[in-house]
Formats: sequence, structure tokens, C-alpha cells
Amino acid sequence: MNINFPLLLVVLTAVTGLVWLVDAWFLRPRRRLRYETEGPRKTPEEGEDSEDPDEPYLVEISRSFFPILFVVLVLRSFLVEPFQIPSGSMLPTLEVGDFILVNKYTYGLRLPVIGTKVVEMGHPQRGDIMVFKFPVEPSINYIKRVVGVPGDRIRYEDKMLYVNDEPVETSFVARLGDENLLETQVNDTRHRIYQTRDRNDPNAEGEWSVPEGHYFVVGDNRDNSKDSRYWGMVPDDHVVGRAFAIWMHWESVTSLPSFHRVGRIE
Repeated sequence: MNINFPLLLVVLTAVTGLVWLVDAWFLRPRRRLRYETEGPRKTPEEGEDSEDPDEPYLVEISRSFFPILFVVLVLRSFLVEPFQIPSGSMLPTLEVGDFILVNKYTYGLRLPVIGTKVVEMGHPQRGDIMVFKFPVEPSINYIKRVVGVPGDRIRYEDKMLYVNDEPVETSFVARLGDENLLETQVNDTRHRIYQTRDRNDPNAEGEWSVPEGHYFVVGDNRDNSKDSRYWGMVPDDHVVGRAFAIWMHWESVTSLPSFHRVGRIE
């Protein structure tokens, strides 16, 4: 079962904030008036704050948690959000178990849950590693590299990527088992990719025109990534943010977290 954490966070923040607000405006003044005329209905236990001994437990909990939830909501919705890499589709750049940070404002400020852009600040560029809602199932977040922006013509043929009829610069680095490690450059972003030898999926080949408000994305593990070559392009309203750093690596619960991969993502 997939839990919609952004929606849950919004609901909890709204409920605790509403309870706190109603109490501050309406209920607390009445309790204070009653306290001054009748005294407290319950005696505070030793060591407890006796300023408002009649304060309901729900109000106390809401007053304590609302500021924390509100700060987390603002940070997660508009500034930086953490994600964990679940698959090897972005190898060798990102490994399974990498915990990454995603910049939420570089592509514009969006409202939580619904994703509507309210402040225009920038757009995804070729070479960016982008987190987005999977167009086929928006409740799932995907991460891939942007290779095509609106107006581009993308072609993938014989394991070669072409942007606007120009082959993307690629050079051989090493042979690693069944994989070739290559170095490539998209715009000013130089990075490494994997290609599996003796594997050529005709379903991955084709030519596409990127329409306005959409982006063409591929995985760095080219022959082990389901991306725009298979399911189409990413609409702008599905964009979450740009991945910019690895802050921890934790592959499984049976292993210890490590920080040897901490650093900037290219």
C-alpha cells in the first residue's frame, strides 16, 4: 500500500493548526474566565505547568506538534525533500540505497499535493537529474536524467542518443563484466553511463519530438531503465525537483548506513 505522505502531512498540519487556532481564539479565553471565577476543574500534578490545568489533551498535543509539522511541510514542499534510490536504473551515477536531496524550488514553487506551480523560477535543462511523478502512476516518484526539452527532436538508435540530429558526445572508459562504462556529455553536464553488451532492445529505439510543457528523460543505466523511450514524456505538472546531492547510503536494513558516497550529483 502506497501512503500519500504529502497529503498526510498537509492534513495533519491543517488539523493540528485548526485545533490550536480554535482553542486560542474561543476556548482558552472561556477557560481563563472560568478559572478566575471558579478555579481549576482539575488539579495539576506536581511538576506540570499549572497555567492552564483545564487544557484538553487534544489541544495540548496540537499545540506541541503544529509548529514542527508546519516547518516540515514548508521545507519539504518548497525547499528540499529527501528521497531514496530504489533501483539501479541510474547506475553508475546513483546506486540502490543512496539517499538524495532534491531541490524543490529550482524549477518553480509548487503547491503541495496538487503540484500547481505558483511561482516561476526556472525549467529543467538537459543534463539535469530530475525527480518526477511517474506519468503512468502519479503516486510513484521516478528519477531520470533530462535529455530533451520542449522543441527538441530525440532519436535513439544502435545504442546512440541523438539530440536535434546531433549525436551526444560519448567515449569509452572501461569494460566491466557485461557492461561498458562510457563517459558522455549532455549540455555542460559530463557524466558516466552503462551500456550492456550484446543487448539491443528494438522497443527502446525510435524518434520523438518533445512538445511544449514536456521533457524526455532516460536512465544512465541505458539498457536497464524503463524511461521515456518506453512510456513517453514527463508533463511539466509532474515535475518534483532536481536531485543535487547524496547525503547517505543505506542499502538495506541488514547493513549499516555509510557516508562514503556523500557529495554533489552530476
